[in-house]
Amino acid sequence: MVNIYYKEDFKSENDLSSDQLANLDLSDILWIDLSDSSAEERSILENMLKTKFLTRQQAEEIETTSKYSESKNEVFINTNYYIDKGKTYETDPVSFIIPDGGPLVSYHQHNLKGIDEVPRRMKLRPLENSNALGVFLTVFESFIDYDADMEELLTREITRLSKVITSSTNIDKAILHRINELQEKSTALREDVYDVERILNNLNRSKKIAQEEVGRIALMIRDTESLINHGDISFSRLDYLQDTAMGLINIQQNEIVKILSVAAVIFMPPTLIASIYGMNFKVMPELDWVWTLHNGWVIPAGYIFAIFMMVVVTFLTYWFFKFKKWL
Repeated sequence: MVNIYYKEDFKSENDLSSDQLANLDLSDILWIDLSDSSAEERSILENMLKTKFLTRQQAEEIETTSKYSESKNEVFINTNYYIDKGKTYETDPVSFIIPDGGPLVSYHQHNLKGIDEVPRRMKLRPLENSNALGVFLTVFESFIDYDADMEELLTREITRLSKVITSSTNIDKAILHRINELQEKSTALREDVYDVERILNNLNRSKKIAQEEVGRIALMIRDTESLINHGDISFSRLDYLQDTAMGLINIQQNEIVKILSVAAVIFMPPTLIASIYGMNFKVMPELDWVWTLHNGWVIPAGYIFAIFMMVVVTFLTYWFFKFKKWL
C-alpha cells in the first residue's frame, strides 16, 4: 500500500491505481510512505524518483554505511523498528530517502504505530513539517516516543516479575524463561534506540542540515541518551533478578538434598540393627528370648527388643540433629 501526503493541509490518500501513481505530481507531495507495497508499486515509484529501493536483506545490514549514507542530492537512512508482541517481539527494517527538494520516501513491511502517529503530529506543527527533512524528524520523534513507551512497559513487567520472585516460595523454570524473554526484549529495544541515536548523530554532522534543525536534532539525541541509560538500568535489574531466582532455586534444591540426607542418616542406625539381626547366625541369644504370660501366651521378647532399639536410636538421632539445628 502507498500512502501519499500532500503539502496542502497535509491531505492524504492511498489505494491508488498504477495509472494514478505514475501520474503523480511530485512537486505537490510532501511524503510518500510505502507499507508492504507490491513490486509494481515500488517499480513505478523508483522510476518516478529516479532511485532504487533497498531489499529487506540490504536494509537489515548492520554496517554504518548501510544505516546512513549521503549522495549529492539525497540522504539514505535505514533503521530497525521494534514491535512488541506480548511475550515476544519483532523488528521491521524501515528505510528513508530524504531528497534535497522532493518528498520524503519511507518504506517498510508492517503497519507501524510510530508511522501512524505522524500525520497527527504534522498537523499540530505545520511549520516544522514543511519539507522532507522536517517530516523525517517528526517520524523519528514518534519512533523515540514509541521506544519510551516500550521502555515504560518493560519496566512495569520487570517490577511485576520482581514482586512475584520476592513473594514466591517456589521458583520454577517458567520464571527463568520469563526473565530470558524480558532480557531479549530489553536487548532488542536498546539496539533500536542505539540505532536511532547513531543516525541522528550522523545527520547532525551533515552539511545538508539547516541551522534551525540543529537544536531539534540535539534535543532528540538527548532523549535517546536518556532512553539508553534507562535501558541499561532495566537490563541490570534483569541480571539481578536472574541471579536472585537462581539463588532461590539453589536454596530450594539444597533444602531437598538436606532433607534426603538427614532422612538417610536417621534411618541408618535402625538399618544397622536390622542388618545385625538378619545375619541368620546359629548362636543368637535374642532369638530365644520369650515372655510367658500367666494365661499361657508366649511373646517373642527378642523381636520386641529389636524394634525398641530401632525406635530409640531413631529418636536419639533425630534429637541430635535438632540439637545441632541441622533441621
